[in-house]
Amino acid sequence: MCAHAAQPSESPEPPESAPFEVRIVRSPRRKKTISARLLNWYTLEVRAPADMPDADLTRAVEDLVQRMLAKRNQMRRFASEEDLERRAARCNRAYFGDALRWRSIRFVSNQHKRFGSCSPTRGTIRISHRLAGAPDFVLDYVIVHELAHLIEPNHSPRFWELVYRFERAERARGYLMALALEDDLVSEG
Repeated sequence: MCAHAAQPSESPEPPESAPFEVRIVRSPRRKKTISARLLNWYTLEVRAPADMPDADLTRAVEDLVQRMLAKRNQMRRFASEEDLERRAARCNRAYFGDALRWRSIRFVSNQHKRFGSCSPTRGTIRISHRLAGAPDFVLDYVIVHELAHLIEPNHSPRFWELVYRFERAERARGYLMALALEDDLVSEG
């Protein structure tokens, strides 16, 4: 690791009221500015100068936590089961001619490596809760992807033909790849 690499910091302590983990990264290259980004629904990464006094950083982190809370509250939360069902029905009409049938579609919190799953024989579709804040086109892409598994249970060329009926498939896949990479980086840190 080079001498100027940013290092995660153990101090100061993030506010106890924060509804997510706050990860502070101090950098010797950063001179004045502080930045923050929500890595996922659970981790706020704050980047700050290495020599910033703890008291100043604590005040800044408290302000950033409040701002991120406001931003997160503006984002779409978990859709209801009914909303997810309506989205799937709309995607079914648009991309599969209303030909597909499934037993249930719902959000689940036990998918940490995948964004969705489909059990074609049972007709169940599960969507990861990590997509709660994703743009609508990304959620629709994952739904189309899982619906396509009702026809093709594998990732064959025929499967991808079905998925690529969704006009923003490449863009959505790029978003999901970046989200997965970000999740991997957070889990390593």
